[in-house]
Amino acid sequence: MANISLMIGGREFMLACADGEEAHLTRLAEMIDEKLAQAGAVGQTEPRMLLFASLMLADELHELRQRAQQPAAAPVATPPPAPAPVPEIPEVLVEELARIADHVEKLADLLEQSASNA
Repeated sequence: MANISLMIGGREFMLACADGEEAHLTRLAEMIDEKLAQAGAVGQTEPRMLLFASLMLADELHELRQRAQQPAAAPVATPPPAPAPVPEIPEVLVEELARIADHVEKLADLLEQSASNA
């Protein structure tokens, strides 16, 4: 068991705590002291200072709980652009492309034959 001295509102408070908890309690006391300074309650009686600090911390806790209960706003995702419609290819062009492909294949065959004869 350790003893610790805490300064809150300009007053010293002695407190017993478990070994290893000193740093944590010091940080908590600093938070309370900061709340008292924000409220302008430093220098008041001890009960009044503790009342102000308690109310301010309770209000902060209440706000945090309210925010935690509110559903998180879903991020607004921008949908990807719709793909451009594929135009229908007229049958005449399909036939012409097939004829050109046949002609290119015949040319490729002729090139292979002439390369193998050389």
